[in-house]
Amino acid sequence: MEVLSSLKNPKIMAWRSLKDRKGRLEQGAFLVEGTKMVGEALSSRFPVQALLIREGYADVPETPPGVPVYLLPAHVFDTVCDTRTPQGIAAVLFPSPRPAAGPRLVALDGVQDPGNVGTILRTADAAGLDGLLLGPDCADCFSPKVLRATMGSIFRMGLSFPASLPDALQALKAQGYEILSSQLDGDPFYARPEIAAPFVLVIGNEGRGISAPVRELATRRLRLPMRGGAESLNAAVAAGILMYDLMRDQPEK
Repeated sequence: MEVLSSLKNPKIMAWRSLKDRKGRLEQGAFLVEGTKMVGEALSSRFPVQALLIREGYADVPETPPGVPVYLLPAHVFDTVCDTRTPQGIAAVLFPSPRPAAGPRLVALDGVQDPGNVGTILRTADAAGLDGLLLGPDCADCFSPKVLRATMGSIFRMGLSFPASLPDALQALKAQGYEILSSQLDGDPFYARPEIAAPFVLVIGNEGRGISAPVRELATRRLRLPMRGGAESLNAAVAAGILMYDLMRDQPEK
């Protein structure tokens, strides 16, 4: 276990830069923090670049062969992490998700809030959907805030990052997928006919909703009822309701 005690060490400086999207893109890596997330990471298909341990942390897990382990003083370790009170363990990973594939998919059309992206990903995992397509205007799913919101689901879900979401949906539509657009002027969701897989549920931007090119591809436009005074729902809350109710019509895996 190598000790790194200087804030100017090149490795420390590189790991600190992973808090920002620019640093993640330049290095092709990201960092996860905490006992649960690191445990999920070590058992996933994502290659591990390094395991980082704060001095005094006792529960060091068994690491895959060839993965270097670094011991960092508290003042150094804490600068690498994004959380205010780090648990004492972190890992640097190379992103290697399996592509989004399967009969029940979710597409995010410009969802920009990191908490929403992470919560939708976690809920899709819990509800039993097969994967997510994230359009180019979405929040980076490997950012610290998104990763924390996924609670480890980032390592289990299929993920694709099409350069053009409309093109990707058009290709799926040509394969027989229903394109379900969640929008305020759609048909009543609970009055819908049964929807059989394959389908893609599209969740739009928090302020603008579904973009026009995606809306034109929809085979069904659906809206949740608003019986109270609110005009709309939080994107992640709406996505959770839609996903769970759509999965009621689907056979168990």
